[in-house]
Amino acid sequence: MPGTRLGGRVAIVTGAGRGIGRSVAMLLAQQGAAVVVNDLGASMDGSGADASPARQVVDEITGAGGKAAVSGADISDHAAAEGLVRGATEEFGRLDILVNVAGILRDRMIFNMTEKEWDDVIRVHLKGTFNTTKFAAAHWRSLREETAQNRIINFTSVSGLHGAPGQPNYAAAKMGICGLTWSSANALAKYGVTVNAISPAAATRMTASIPDERRKNSSAASAPDVRSPDNVAPVVAYLASEASGWITGRVIHSSGYEISLYSNPQPVSRIIGTGPWDVDDLGAQVESSFGPLLKGQG
Repeated sequence: MPGTRLGGRVAIVTGAGRGIGRSVAMLLAQQGAAVVVNDLGASMDGSGADASPARQVVDEITGAGGKAAVSGADISDHAAAEGLVRGATEEFGRLDILVNVAGILRDRMIFNMTEKEWDDVIRVHLKGTFNTTKFAAAHWRSLREETAQNRIINFTSVSGLHGAPGQPNYAAAKMGICGLTWSSANALAKYGVTVNAISPAAATRMTASIPDERRKNSSAASAPDVRSPDNVAPVVAYLASEASGWITGRVIHSSGYEISLYSNPQPVSRIIGTGPWDVDDLGAQVESSFGPLLKGQG
């Protein structure tokens, strides 16, 4: 039987047919939320479509006594994203939670990457997150509920946060999502919306595609249960709850049984001149002030 932490709340989860999205959708439903399970059912590179993964998740949720509906909307399509948000409110009467998980991979080193490989990843990850966020935000703004407890939970990646060399398109998209998260958190607070981002580490079909030599060592153990996508879902469920209203505009890393809070960007050192810089003087100041902080960091 469903729990009660999210009872009465309605969530959209994109990319919910497989992997982390599926785990999130299942747990939100177990916690009492009605869930719109959105998944185009594309292959990992974004080609094709298959409704069966999303349908299977919905069947599992409803079979366990929960509430769920299928959406095959392509979130990278502006109008389709609008229909996704509208469909959730029509199906369940409201929308409280948006979780943006959907994505694809087109890995290539920067000097070999094609324009299409760049554009497709940016379109799905960054534009897709913008599309759903825009229409959810517009819906909540139109309601102007003083006591609203609305939530947007985006997905970023260590590929962007640490700069994966073979994923320039994916890294750029995921760091763009961080910027979108911070901007949206600042813009939507007055409408009762918190916006945070999750950086996950789990075994999914995406991570399985990355060559072993390009994977960084993880602090978590490599046992399958530790790397399960199910371990990412609990922090999402918490952020989706009304209890999480105190936290917004943050990036949280979830890896195995470990949860980490990333710092938001801020200056770590400053040099201040008294007038226009001479290049040689500026170089000397940069080397003496910034050098000790950066040397040895690789």
